[in-house]
Amino acid sequence: MKADEVRKKYIEFFVKKGHSKIDPSPLVLENDLTTLFTSAGMQQLVPNLLGEKHPKGKRLVNSQPCIRTQDIDEVGDNRHTTFFEMLGNWSLGDYFKEEQLSWVWEFFTKELSLPKEKLWVTVFEGTKEVSRDSESAKIWKKLGVPDERIHFYGADKNWWSMSGPPEKMQSGQIGGPDSEVFFEFTKVEHDKKYGDKCHPNCDCGRFLEIGNSVFMQYLKKEDGTLEELEQKSVDFGGGLERIVAACQDTPDVFRTDVFSSLIKEIEKLTNKKYGENSSFDSDARIISDHYRAAISLITEGMLPSNKMQGYVLRRLIRRSALKIYLLTGSINKTDLNLKGSNSVIEEELERFKNSLQKGISRIEKIEKIDGKNAFDLYQSYGFPLEVTKEIFEKKGQVIEKDSFEMEFEKHKELSRTASSGTFKGGLADKSEETVKLHTATHLLHWALRKELGEVVKQEGSNITGKRLRFDFSFDRKLTEKEVGKLEELINEKIKEALPVVKTIEDKKKALKSGALSFFREKYPDKVSVYTIGREGDWISKEFCGGPHVGNTSEIGRVRISKQKKIGSNLIRVYAELI
Repeated sequence: MKADEVRKKYIEFFVKKGHSKIDPSPLVLENDLTTLFTSAGMQQLVPNLLGEKHPKGKRLVNSQPCIRTQDIDEVGDNRHTTFFEMLGNWSLGDYFKEEQLSWVWEFFTKELSLPKEKLWVTVFEGTKEVSRDSESAKIWKKLGVPDERIHFYGADKNWWSMSGPPEKMQSGQIGGPDSEVFFEFTKVEHDKKYGDKCHPNCDCGRFLEIGNSVFMQYLKKEDGTLEELEQKSVDFGGGLERIVAACQDTPDVFRTDVFSSLIKEIEKLTNKKYGENSSFDSDARIISDHYRAAISLITEGMLPSNKMQGYVLRRLIRRSALKIYLLTGSINKTDLNLKGSNSVIEEELERFKNSLQKGISRIEKIEKIDGKNAFDLYQSYGFPLEVTKEIFEKKGQVIEKDSFEMEFEKHKELSRTASSGTFKGGLADKSEETVKLHTATHLLHWALRKELGEVVKQEGSNITGKRLRFDFSFDRKLTEKEVGKLEELINEKIKEALPVVKTIEDKKKALKSGALSFFREKYPDKVSVYTIGREGDWISKEFCGGPHVGNTSEIGRVRISKQKKIGSNLIRVYAELI
């Protein structure tokens, strides 16, 4: 069964079960600077999982393209990818474990005809604070899964929240136990270097996770304890590429029809055969994955750059180009049937040629290679360790791998620290201060347009419990007088105690009525709209997912703390509650 058929069957199956199909989010969310990329289907549904009503109801389904940069250094094996599609279904306070697990089993065994004897399941073994998920285990047994194919694991494997296990969750975050389904590739022999006995979470390659049902049951309180949510929800995610691999009974996702055309192009380009050399197989996987991810980003309008998402795109293109260069001796041989993305790729490769030459010149000047030098080459010029190793072996030098990995781990730790607020921030944080500042952002937007004119266009925002950050298009920094006027306008409306009202409206009618929507997101036909002001005399009306205060008087007082110019026509202001 091919990928298109699996995707179609999944959507149709859950629509028949009463789910409404929702549009996927773009890979880059312009109005959410708390995350680089959409990395899960549930990302757009965080407010709804926290209790906000969704315009399409309590049962939802979609297929969401995703990018996860944390997997970029894992690509090269037979299952990790940076870009993938996530099949997802959700219950927002409707059905729960019984229906979810039964339907997942029905989809895998009947719709996809996966052999029942090759399916294993895992459930949460419990902690001191949260009991063992015996309910899910009982449901699996009732569905016919024998005891030996039901495995219990701890919170590191069978618990989901944005921050990981319960002890790492932050105040206001939701999470819960999950139950995963694994497919067993019986032709793969267990490698005992991963342990004496094989099991679903073994890394030997015999098992592949194909679906994860998360039961959103708990909220992390400010005192660090968990409390049960009034609205218990389900969040299912299943990687399309992995499910297709199970359907085609191949443990290598790069042998499925998802990647077959790219792999064939790489074979033609390099005159090598996939499956005959492990080193080439790894290179081919990296090239095909990275080009697939790059094409998807370029198709959505992303361009390579030195910052944020553009830097990730640049890294994807350059890393795959370097692999091709090492395999063919030429950086020009990169025509991999890129479907209209050639011009962007070609321009980036021209830039990379210069960087490549500089990197080679740098290598020639290094008398003795060490871990730090090797990592600098990797970081500055995109030279992976194996590339630097091969070049220096010609000089009779050996790179200390441990030293390189130590430098690499330092870098990863810094990256993790820098991005620790990513995704969990924004509206996923439902603290009182964040909700106030989110509403204040709407007032700031209104005040800017009132004071500076409708030329002002929102370009992004980021909200934490301590401050709001707002980016808007304008050709200069604000004067001190203008900043004072903005504060005056905002605090005036706060004192007026204006109601903040949420409505679900037809998208076209909402736009005609004056509701603002500046971003590229593909909004559904029914949209969530927040209006500030009294009936017939509103001052702000915008498409927004929430949450917000019910009345502006709840905000308190707002002060604009600083501003800076971040682009030729882009200004960033910060504001806080005082």
